[in-house]
Order: sequence, then C-alpha cells, then structure tokens
Amino acid sequence: MKKRSIPRTLLGGLPLFVLLLSGCDISPQPPTQKAALKVGYYEVNAAPLTLSVDLPGRTAAYRVAEVRPQVAGILQRRLFTEGGEVKQGEPLYQIDPRTYMAQQARAAANLRSARNLAQRYERLLKDRAVSQQQYDDAVAAWKQAEADKQVSDINVQYTKVLAPISGRIGRSAVTEGALVTDGQSSAMATVNQLDPIYVDVTQPITRILALKQALKSGALESTGADQAEVSLTLDDGSAYPLKGSLKFTEVSVDQGTGSVTLRAVFPNPDRTLLPGMFVHAQVKEGVRQQAMLVPQQGILRDSRGVATAWVVTPDNHVELRELEAVRSVGNAWLVNSGVKPGDQIVVEGLQFVQADSVVDAKPASSVRMTTALNKN
Repeated sequence: MKKRSIPRTLLGGLPLFVLLLSGCDISPQPPTQKAALKVGYYEVNAAPLTLSVDLPGRTAAYRVAEVRPQVAGILQRRLFTEGGEVKQGEPLYQIDPRTYMAQQARAAANLRSARNLAQRYERLLKDRAVSQQQYDDAVAAWKQAEADKQVSDINVQYTKVLAPISGRIGRSAVTEGALVTDGQSSAMATVNQLDPIYVDVTQPITRILALKQALKSGALESTGADQAEVSLTLDDGSAYPLKGSLKFTEVSVDQGTGSVTLRAVFPNPDRTLLPGMFVHAQVKEGVRQQAMLVPQQGILRDSRGVATAWVVTPDNHVELRELEAVRSVGNAWLVNSGVKPGDQIVVEGLQFVQADSVVDAKPASSVRMTTALNKN
C-alpha cells in the first residue's frame, strides 16, 4: 500500500508558523505607569502681618491765602517772582502812596492843632477863662485827630501789599498800571504753604465699620502708637520717601458716595508734592497674628468664582481645595481657611496638573512675595 505524501508547500510553511506562534505572548501585561509631573510649590506658614489699606486721594495746601488790596490806587510795582517762595510780611506789590501820604500829612497837622488847643484850654480852665464844656470839646477833638492820624498811617502802610503767610506764590493776576480797589472780589495773587502739606483720601464707610468690628472681635489687633502712620505712593508709581500721620477724619458721610474723608499731614521740604496731585495713601489698619499668605499665581477660580488651589498630599498626589481668600496683600492672597501652615501649594506647572496626578514637587523658584510676614 502506497503512503500519501504531504505537500512540500505545507511542510515548508510549518517552521514559519511555529516561529510566529512562539513569538506571541498571550499572557496579560501590567499597565504602564505615568511619569510624575514636575511642579513647584510654595509652603504656607503663619505669622503676624500688619495690614494696610491703599486709598486714592489728592494733595491740598496746608494753608492758602489770597492776596487782596486794602486801599484803592494805581499799582506801581510787583515786588516778587512768580512761582517763588515768599516770607510772611514780605512786600509783594506797591500801590501809588502819594494820595495817602498827603492825607497823612493833613492828619498830622490837624493833630498838632487839636493838641495845642486842648493844652491851651487846660491852662485857661484853671483861671476860669473858658468853660468846662469848651475844654471837653477841645480834648475830644484832640482824640479824634489822633484817630485820624492812625488811620492815615495805616493807609500808607497798606500801599505796600504784604504776604499774609509764608509759602510759594503763584502767578500775578494784575500788572503795573492796573487800578485796584479796597475789597475787590478778585485776588491779586495766591500764596500756598506747601510744607507741610495735606493729603485727603476717601474710604467707604462699610470698610471703616468692618475694621472696627475686626478690632472689637480680636481678629485684628491695633498697631498701637504707629497706627496713625501713613505711607504715600505718587501717580507714577514711585514711593514718597517721607512718612505722614493721620490727623483728621470727617464727621459726616458723603451721601453721594457713601465714603468718609481722611486727612493726613506729610512733610514736604523739597516741594515734591504740589496741591491737586493724585496719590495713593497706605494707611495701617491693624495686625493679624496668624496670617497665611498664598501667592496669587497659585490661586485658581472655578465657575462660581470660588478660590481654589492644588495642594500636594503626603503620597505625592495633588488635591483641589477651596480657599477663603479675603483680600489681596501685595502679590498674594490673605487666606482665612482651606489651608494650614505647612501645606504645599502648587504654583509652577499648574497647566499640567489634574486630579490625583502624581507629582515630583520641588520648592518653587519663581515666587517673589512683595509683602512679607512680620518677623518675631
């Protein structure tokens, strides 16, 4: 009996098939682990923090005096330089004095005549050559002549218009040859005392009430003797080098804005501050003993507007927490709850972080806090 042979094509393909089967591994493989995300963190700590509020305001001259004439006449000379410094009592204008000098001379002559007549009647009264009434009238005329002489002397003095206060004088509203009158409504010039200078700022009454409540409840502690200290930032962002002090709080609330005016006094020896400048004043409010600051770059906002932050857990994962961020302090947020001292807030690599991400956390190098906690 003849054996059936196997086709050579099948025999030739068997080794390749066996090799393919031996190369297949049908056992289950473990899932690959994701690489840990490299993130930077800021470690929260608690320490006393002096809180201050930034308030907009404007400068105002410490004293303002409008220069007006007290006698009428033709202006002869202007005796000051516009925009310069003047001293109290320094002559500013000269009014033509000739008419008043003539009145002064006439008053002096009347005074001599009245005095001589009264003295003559005094001698004659002893001899009963004149009546008591005649003598009394002569004495009264003498006293009236003295008063007239004093008025004429004053008018001559008033022909020199003097600086009422020391300070910087503005531009002159009159020139030589102008006619000025006693009691005119328009000022000839204005003198402003600029050292010291006022800074008037406004604060909402709701803020003042909240501050009083925080001090009363103990959430804030008074800064003591330095509470009235005020710092100033100019409109260009530069800091004014000298400190001021809070001197006055308005006793009524503006009905239109619901705010109260606060007035501070600043030294101004170099005349850096001029009336009408827009400034920002930093007024100390109090001290929070256990203040926690979180950099603004580590704070996110959800669709409800609630502040959140990614916190690194002990097992190198992250979790999203809701924070109570009450106010900004420099480039950080003051946080009441949601974190505790020692928590690590992710501030670098936030764009890659997801829930339960495994992270390789290192201290952040880009955090530059502009407001530091007080050192004990």
